[in-house]
Amino acid sequence: MSKTEELIELAQHGDQNASEQLINENSGLIWSIARRFIGRGVETEDLYQLGCLGFLKAIEGFDLDFGTQFSTYAVPKISGEIRRFLRDDGTVKVSRSLKEQSATIKGVRSKLTALLGREPTIQELSDQTGFSPEEIAIAETATAATESIHQETGEDGFCLENILTDTESEDRMVEKIALRQAVDKLPERERLVIQLRYYHSLTQQRVAKVMNVSQVQVSRIEKKALEKIREFML
Repeated sequence: MSKTEELIELAQHGDQNASEQLINENSGLIWSIARRFIGRGVETEDLYQLGCLGFLKAIEGFDLDFGTQFSTYAVPKISGEIRRFLRDDGTVKVSRSLKEQSATIKGVRSKLTALLGREPTIQELSDQTGFSPEEIAIAETATAATESIHQETGEDGFCLENILTDTESEDRMVEKIALRQAVDKLPERERLVIQLRYYHSLTQQRVAKVMNVSQVQVSRIEKKALEKIREFML
């Protein structure tokens, strides 16, 4: 019996030290899987902890007599635990009414696109659905896939995290919290532009359609908001 198998057997009989040793020795494996899910709206450290939970479940369910490598058995358990959390218990909760509004807007958008041969304007969507432009923006933003502040925008390659400095992990955690607080301090219009541009990766042209303003106005609002964020974080 290998050392790993001995530790697994001890862990299965309630030895916490054996479980901790197995996690420490397989930390690289857990991290490698957790990193695949970065950018899904969950902090990296939380992804790792979820991976550890899946790893412990793998220890509990592993059959030493089955004849397969433990790592082969553990990988799907680790990724499965993370996927389950992202699917069922993610941090972003959307109300049923918003989901229903979004589904209606999506259906009308698809029909108008086929009918007009182009992307419908926000006003055309509003006329067909009965929702105000603001309600359409809120519904589509709330139900859009969560993006990472690390993701670059399509136009200029800028990402919101560029505002942050490159420091140690503890400092970066504090700065990320400060960044969230700075965005929350912005006036509603400026905050919406930042959220659409950097959290949902919309182009300035797309944001202009959502907000029913010109692209030039979006550019000015965005620039002003970024200046305020930098001032808030000084």
